[in-house]
Amino acid sequence: MMALRRRAFGLVAPGGLAILAVLAIAAVSAAPPLAAQEDAVAAGKVVYDRWCAECHGETGQGDGSAAASMLPRPRDFTQALYQIRTTGSGQLPTDADIRFAIENGLPGTTMPGWPNLSDGEIDDLIVYLKSFSRFFAQGPAPEPLDFGSDPGGGPAAIEAGAAAYLTMLCEECHGLSGRGDGTSAPTLEDWRGLPIRAADLTEAWVLNGGSSVEDMHTRMLTGLDGTPMPSAIDAMNSGVVSPDEVWQLAHYLASMGPREMPPLREVIRVGRAEGGLPADGGEEAWAGVEAFYFPMSGQVVQLPRNFAPTVDGLWVQGLHDGTDMALRVQWNDPSNSPDSNWDEWQDKITAALDLDGAEPIALDSAGAPTVRPPDAVLLQFPFEPPEGTDRPYFLMGDAREPVYLWTWDSEAGVGAGRGRGLDSVEPLAEDPVTGEATWEEGRWTLYLRRPIEIESDGLDFAEGTPMPIAFQAWDGSSAEVGKRSSVSTWYYILLEPPASSTVVVTPLLAMLLTGAFGLVLVRRAQDRRRDG
Repeated sequence: MMALRRRAFGLVAPGGLAILAVLAIAAVSAAPPLAAQEDAVAAGKVVYDRWCAECHGETGQGDGSAAASMLPRPRDFTQALYQIRTTGSGQLPTDADIRFAIENGLPGTTMPGWPNLSDGEIDDLIVYLKSFSRFFAQGPAPEPLDFGSDPGGGPAAIEAGAAAYLTMLCEECHGLSGRGDGTSAPTLEDWRGLPIRAADLTEAWVLNGGSSVEDMHTRMLTGLDGTPMPSAIDAMNSGVVSPDEVWQLAHYLASMGPREMPPLREVIRVGRAEGGLPADGGEEAWAGVEAFYFPMSGQVVQLPRNFAPTVDGLWVQGLHDGTDMALRVQWNDPSNSPDSNWDEWQDKITAALDLDGAEPIALDSAGAPTVRPPDAVLLQFPFEPPEGTDRPYFLMGDAREPVYLWTWDSEAGVGAGRGRGLDSVEPLAEDPVTGEATWEEGRWTLYLRRPIEIESDGLDFAEGTPMPIAFQAWDGSSAEVGKRSSVSTWYYILLEPPASSTVVVTPLLAMLLTGAFGLVLVRRAQDRRRDG
């Protein structure tokens, strides 16, 4: 891509000097007055130093104080490699393209949107960002591509798009189901030689550049500069696919999952099973059972922090029969850790990240880790029903108020424990929780079952009484172990009583649960019954 720019702005044959001179005059005449440009650069530097330098560095090379903890790394503005553009592959972005990235951020990375900046501040910031690279000074930005018009969607278009997905070899990186688990996924690197994930196409709300059919079509034509994602224009020009087939492929990608993040609901409603509880996590047994989505974020409170976790959300379903309860938990993870296909990826992650605070990794004589960590998930609850809105500390409790854990990892299986913080878990060998997990095409499905009330040390659930619940997850192949995890805030789980019950469960009022979500849920009818 940079070679393309060097060819465009490198040596020119003598016969082209006149053309260059005309272009230079045109570029100068189109540029803002020098004094205005200097003022914008100075104003943009103020904005940059306040909001951007910590990640992108003082000189714009993506080497700020926080950069070593991030993958992908912050943008190196001196290279002028921008992923989100409306211009051709290897070309500079327009000012509107840069503005889009500033305003909306880059989902799936540590780059947030900046809605607090005014239009004028963003204008100045764009001028300053462009001053980091010599490429912007060598001519005006190219015009946006002509993306054509959408010939239309529908089942036939989606079916044709599915065929184009295979023709274009999309599954080699993104996997057959689009979850980023293709055979080439563990080998992917960005322009720096650092590991980079294939996008999870089933979670369109975290795709860079937008989630609409038009957005996906645009990304396919422009490519994502600095990443392994190429432009589809070469395939179109060579007759591998037609322009209409690229549009059909965009419709197929958009059909792979929700375009927007599922709505956040604070309470998992565990309904009464009709005809007995499912015996496993199979799709047929859980069809029709309401699923609740919960977003996850990296654990960044304690060292070592995890700014870009693999697991960014999970789905939970539940049923009970008055005696036992069963939960089905699903989450996307491209690797079935420990997975030898991903060992090199894990080693690159470990080498690329500043894991300050992590336990030393034991290495063999060849310098490879002696132990490859498993994938893992835990569900945490208080040991006793809380009074009011009090809950233990969300990062696995503390010594004063421990938490009750249901644990699973891909090697040890299902268990239970007492958590007194992120690095203190005591197994509860007598706990009766059981379960199993399966991995298929980039997705884990975990089935858990336990009596509602137990004699051993642990939490007794009760129909009609909401209990706090939180989640934590690890992707072993991405060197997520110990405190390097993804976490959720507290939510609630409610075992619904029989329809004929005299217990009336008042709808829980949503307010901030924590500093992140700040929602508080309250109970009323259960207190009436207890007091009565």
